[in-house]
Amino acid sequence: MNHIKIFVLTAFVFLLPIGVWSKKNGTVKPSDKPIFTNVEYFGEDSVYINNPLGEGEFYNPILQGCYPDPSICRKGGDYYLVCSSFAMMPGAPIFHSKDLVNWRQIGHVLSRPSQLHVSDRGTSGGMMAPAISYNPDNDMFYMITTVHCNFIVKAKNPAGPWSDPIPLKFNGIDPSLFFDDDGKAYIVHNDAPRKGLWKGHRTIKMWEYDVENDCLVPGSDHVIVNGGTKFHKKPYWVEAPHIYKHNGKYYLMCAEGGTGENHSEVVFMSDKVYGPYIEAPSNPILSQRYLDPKRKNKVDWAGHSDIVEGPDGKFYGVFLAIRPNVNDRTVTGRETFLLPVDWSGKWPVFENGLIPIEPILKLPQGVRNLTGKNGFIPQGNFGYKDNLTADTLDYRWFGLRIPIDSVARTTKRGLQFMPNEFNITHDRPLSGAWTRQIHTDFSFSAEMAYLPRNEKDLAGIACIQSSKCNYVFGVTCKGKEYWLVLQRNAKGNGNIVASHPLEYNARINLKVSAHNDEYQFSYSLDGGKTYIDFGKPQSGDILSTDVAGGFVGNMLGLYSTANNNAIPK
Repeated sequence: MNHIKIFVLTAFVFLLPIGVWSKKNGTVKPSDKPIFTNVEYFGEDSVYINNPLGEGEFYNPILQGCYPDPSICRKGGDYYLVCSSFAMMPGAPIFHSKDLVNWRQIGHVLSRPSQLHVSDRGTSGGMMAPAISYNPDNDMFYMITTVHCNFIVKAKNPAGPWSDPIPLKFNGIDPSLFFDDDGKAYIVHNDAPRKGLWKGHRTIKMWEYDVENDCLVPGSDHVIVNGGTKFHKKPYWVEAPHIYKHNGKYYLMCAEGGTGENHSEVVFMSDKVYGPYIEAPSNPILSQRYLDPKRKNKVDWAGHSDIVEGPDGKFYGVFLAIRPNVNDRTVTGRETFLLPVDWSGKWPVFENGLIPIEPILKLPQGVRNLTGKNGFIPQGNFGYKDNLTADTLDYRWFGLRIPIDSVARTTKRGLQFMPNEFNITHDRPLSGAWTRQIHTDFSFSAEMAYLPRNEKDLAGIACIQSSKCNYVFGVTCKGKEYWLVLQRNAKGNGNIVASHPLEYNARINLKVSAHNDEYQFSYSLDGGKTYIDFGKPQSGDILSTDVAGGFVGNMLGLYSTANNNAIPK
């Protein structure tokens, strides 16, 4: 599967430059510009072992790992889905499906530096809550989102290229576009009230949008929801609005309760696009907040949804949720889930959206499960390998605050990095390539060739949730010796948990393996045949949202710096 395979990442960092082959022994002269190759990833979670698929079934979530804030649209028989990407570059991954089950990544909406400026943003800052829409009147796709400001990009082909951003002059976050059947268009978004009455008091505001001139219609803004549902109970943070027209009525669906344990989805209805909107008596229509916290195969934080009509004529909703590990840690981040939506009555209702969400769903009528085949994204337990020699890297890889090709180049021996003056504790562009942790139990490894010049040089693998919460495992110098070092950065406090001199011929394999909530780092000097544990198992606490904060899951990376602060003891 070309663009979205998942692999066991065994980090073999080649500490050699792309140099001239020695006529004497056929080796490459070592370099301070590390080369990585033979990356392997494999995930093996018990939920998939204990719940094998039967005939006519598929797994939920449909996108495992940190793919939050999903938005979906349809053109004919084609479905397109986008997710938040924060400080990842390229941004806004976009996926295509014919049936809502089998998905391929077809690129990124924000694929050029001119579209996305996140060079100084935290890992949970930058681009968030995109909304994708299709306008049948001009056969154009639109994505609206927030980075430094709210803006729109558009394209005839969702695979790109997409336009440069068109800034829009309104405050607030989580905008989305609605194209009415009379040719008019509207933007709805979360905004602050004129006067906040309680903590978390927000509004939903609507503007008319001038499609021909790509701008807001001046003076057209109206607050259509003030506070959220059950105003007298002081609802918290209504956001992520979408408008739909169904059987002649306008429906406004929003997230409410914040993106944590009280997250939910609520719905309102009106006879007119500008309202007034009345709330459904059965709100919320999706939430996991009322359930036993110790339930089996726990899914939580469900909300931030978007609805579309499926190929079978029924409705379906995509939404974010988490699957915490045994210690209730959120290391894989907010993932994209799917549930059927019953819209046969007056109000849409997520089927089984208020009871524990199960790991297995029935396939829509007429759909086959082809996940993991023919380029479709795999589900469940799976692995992948990548020698990083292809001219174009797989879509699984991304840079942090900078495109990978700005700090690295592909070669016949792997991916070679040019270390820069920033290190992992800086909210600045890092010299590295990153991929999402997909499973709770996994291994990630890579082979590296590298010779650091001094203690300011380091290359290796890393686990990062933020610049203040991460692990660095790599090779550096101390005096005239090479050293292997493991650093834990916890809320900004760096601690060397293990370091040791290395008898080393410029090649090493580095690995991180996780089981439940413990991360074991190990290395090999015999080409990956034998791994030696380095230090004790480390807690996954700092890689989890509940400790580190923010919105992302753990990211696994090939990392280098010329400004190392992981100094061996």
